[in-house]
Amino acid sequence: MLSSITERTLSRELLDVLIRAGLVAVLAVFCFRVFVPFLDLMVWALILAITLYPIQARLRGSLPGKDGLIATLIILVAFVVILVPTYLLGVAVANSIERAMAVFRSGSFNIPPPAESVAAWPLVGRRLFDFWAQASTDLTGLAQRFAPQLKEAGLALLGTVTGLGAGLLVFFLALIVAGIFMAHGEKGYHSAVQIASRISGPENGQQIADLCTATIRAVAQGVVGIAFIQMLLIGVAFIIMGIPAAGLLALAVLLIGIMQLPATLITVPVIIFVIVTKGVSTATIIFSVYVFVAGLADNVLKPLLLGRGVAVPMPVVLIGALGGMVTGGVIGLFIGPVMLAVAYKLFWRWVRDQPEAEPVQNPEQP
Repeated sequence: MLSSITERTLSRELLDVLIRAGLVAVLAVFCFRVFVPFLDLMVWALILAITLYPIQARLRGSLPGKDGLIATLIILVAFVVILVPTYLLGVAVANSIERAMAVFRSGSFNIPPPAESVAAWPLVGRRLFDFWAQASTDLTGLAQRFAPQLKEAGLALLGTVTGLGAGLLVFFLALIVAGIFMAHGEKGYHSAVQIASRISGPENGQQIADLCTATIRAVAQGVVGIAFIQMLLIGVAFIIMGIPAAGLLALAVLLIGIMQLPATLITVPVIIFVIVTKGVSTATIIFSVYVFVAGLADNVLKPLLLGRGVAVPMPVVLIGALGGMVTGGVIGLFIGPVMLAVAYKLFWRWVRDQPEAEPVQNPEQP
């Protein structure tokens, strides 16, 4: 009889646990579906707040008790710093497109005929020669021939530009939300430590929170910051030299830098184009050397900035940034190294936290 009562009690308790777990799961799914439209916005806001908060901490000594005012000033300056280069880049892109359209409409755009030696190239020589010859004699007919492909490429380019505009709008909204986070930075930090302590234990909470913060700042400085600096250095040189589509090429340098690809993919063809079209002179040599060195600057700056202040090896952060970029886009560029760094620290904490082996007693000793 007692055993039957105990079994019914256990069954009732198990049923209560399952019902509570089900209700919690339903609540979590519902909250996630409500929050998921704002997920990218909030992640970007958190990344920006963590990246910009050291500036607020430095200014706090000059304006004590004015965290809201300091955060507002930082966000306003950030808007100016981002909007001015974006406006200049947009003007350069628009001028490049307008110049290209004017040349195309005037009919002065022509392609020189290919050399006879092109046809002798292995595998692709004959096809390339025929294509090039048609382009030099009947460019309009060639455009009509590939009209469907050109239409698809144009739609893809339009979608990319629209996506960049929407992404920029989300970025500006995230910057405003980041200002709100920064105004309550101390409370946010303590909340992060409490959450990390609840997940990984009280002894690891603050260390995990500090590691995530340092990793995000290191990636912001070592990846996005360096790519932005390279875009400015190379883009200014392109504009001064009068390179066609200088704005688009500068934007390509920024995107390539964020994707962790070498900027020489853009700079080397441009250098060859300048030397071929303008010849060898003092100006072209200075331009070529400057642009080539600027394209390699990330190889020097990245090892110095990417792992700075992070208590994990720099290759861990770099692999996390590359893998996160491949799997999650630009946001994955930040989330990837954070996850990999936290996993790295927890793994080695688990490896070192081994129970001490009891000393083996010699059976011959009493």
